[in-house]
Amino acid sequence: MAQSDIQCRVRELDHLVLTVSSIPETVRFYTQVLGMRGQQFEVADGSKRWALRFGQSKINLHQKGREFDPKAANPGTGTADLCFLTDAPIEDWVKHLTIHGIKIEDGPVARSGATGPITSLYLRDPDRNLIEVSVPAL
Repeated sequence: MAQSDIQCRVRELDHLVLTVSSIPETVRFYTQVLGMRGQQFEVADGSKRWALRFGQSKINLHQKGREFDPKAANPGTGTADLCFLTDAPIEDWVKHLTIHGIKIEDGPVARSGATGPITSLYLRDPDRNLIEVSVPAL
């Protein structure tokens, strides 16, 4: 890769795209289980799309087989491994997930997050993406 004297660097993640087998099922899971907000929005060509909003970020949803261009080279379901930070105690998450009938794959376990130690639970979304729910360790 060529060297450059120009100082360019990314600042933060704005959004990511999940390819899913069912947008309604995905929206239901992420809103009811993880507390995100589902949002339908219109793009320049007039078509409507779905996103999940939380904090200052969002997840755009693409229906498998009907992805929007440009798209990933190999879009597919169940390929993501995502970690979300929460302010709720991890014990509350265990109770919450149990109420919703969500199997905890692992945890609570100590992990290393982007800004320091975290305590995490692991679960799966409807497409079997690995979801990590984490709180900063005290």
